[in-house]
Amino acid sequence: MNIKIDIESDIPIFTQLVDQIKQGVARKNLKPGMPLPSIRKLANELGINPNTVSKAYKLLERDSVIIGKGYRGTFIHEQAQEHCETDLNATALAVIATSVKQLRDLGLTDSEIRNAFTTSMK
Repeated sequence: MNIKIDIESDIPIFTQLVDQIKQGVARKNLKPGMPLPSIRKLANELGINPNTVSKAYKLLERDSVIIGKGYRGTFIHEQAQEHCETDLNATALAVIATSVKQLRDLGLTDSEIRNAFTTSMK
């Protein structure tokens, strides 16, 4: 599992963790049944507080992305893919909407923004 935490980001660390695990599932890098590191192990690997990892895991479990199996550990939920695909699309739309707003605030027209997006995707 390859997770990068940006301490300088305005996005809370637990949210970064949740988003990256969901993206890993949506991209099929994390498959159903795969074990996740323990809370303490992941916190040590990332250099963050175990309570932060615990909060992220609780949110992921609530969303049926992961499942805790007591002393056996925490695993990717069997239906995780279904719950993450829509999240990835929603994330993409939110990022694009924010970018469009920022570009409009800079004075660009919708046509100029559309051209910029088209050019950037080539």
